[in-house]
Amino acid sequence: MRRVSIFGATGSIGQNTIDLIARAPQEYDVVALTGARNISQLAKDAIRLNADVAVTCHEELLPDLKDALAGTGVEAAAGADAMREASQRPADWVMSAIVGAAGLLPGLEALKQGATLALANKESLVTAGPLLMQTAAEHNATVVPVDSEHSAVFQALVGEDLSAVERVIITASGGAFRDWPMEKLATATVEQASTHPNWDMGQRITIDSASMFNKALELIETKEYFGVHPSQIEVLVHPESLIHAMVGFNDGALMAHVGPADMRHAIGYALHWPERRKLPVERLDLAKIGQLTFRAPDDARYPALALAHRVMHEGGLSGAIFNAAKERALDGFIAKKIGFLDMAQVVERTMDTMSPSTDRTNAHGIDTIMQADTEARARASEIMETMD
Repeated sequence: MRRVSIFGATGSIGQNTIDLIARAPQEYDVVALTGARNISQLAKDAIRLNADVAVTCHEELLPDLKDALAGTGVEAAAGADAMREASQRPADWVMSAIVGAAGLLPGLEALKQGATLALANKESLVTAGPLLMQTAAEHNATVVPVDSEHSAVFQALVGEDLSAVERVIITASGGAFRDWPMEKLATATVEQASTHPNWDMGQRITIDSASMFNKALELIETKEYFGVHPSQIEVLVHPESLIHAMVGFNDGALMAHVGPADMRHAIGYALHWPERRKLPVERLDLAKIGQLTFRAPDDARYPALALAHRVMHEGGLSGAIFNAAKERALDGFIAKKIGFLDMAQVVERTMDTMSPSTDRTNAHGIDTIMQADTEARARASEIMETMD
């Protein structure tokens, strides 16, 4: 039996992971499940999978979790120390699906145990890509991407020589506002930005899709994970969301990964890697689909993409600064303190006021990265206070 842990078990990625594991429970020994405020779901899944421990990051919810798990044999824990302890429990495979920079530390701890880290947390590579990959190498651990786009690139490169790659094309749905007139974007509401045309996701990532900050994160991830030059990475708006990524080679060939808009494919590939097993996902009928469409992204509509290229060229701590400012700007938009277009301005102004402390030869340590994260959040908050 493979020992598995799921960080971020109550989110959409975590729930899809649990769906796959629950289909073959005899194959897995579930070590730890972690979640946030959805205590009933966390407890239900921990009991269903007979996990060793269930952890909520909110200490004040520990009594609720203990009550929900009473008499089941599943241990209940809460808080940052409990999260760290759970990530240090030996496991063969760990799903990293905690949203935001909070997912970085548990992922690093799992790698130190030599685990295969299924990485769905974008911010880990964005804020600390060199440190993450260096930690994996030092502990003979493996990082397998779970974002559908990076999983697609990963699969397209199986058996290929990375030196033969000319370009990597990451596709984007375009989000909720892909067809809106530009003049309407300034008045876009939180509710409008929280509805995705193709995917059923959480509010934060759905808004990030509308602003294309999620794609900005994925551009940076592509550079950090695959080691390609920023000039080789492209974004293409593909409203159908069936081609997740393409890899172009030096002979002119394009290798495209085509699949349904179902995260269980990328999760299942990471779960079973290096094998490819049968998955309960839709089989595409291309004749019925009829056609696939593409268009170049509008830089004016999606300023986050230019900011991502700035991060890739600056290096150092710029990823940590970018991500922290983005998270605070998103908080501000959700709280209706700033407008939709203001988010990119907050991130850009934060980056303008902070030094990226560029060091292209060494990975910054976790303390330095977290200090930059804290300072960038404070700067972004100050900037939002000055906005009308």
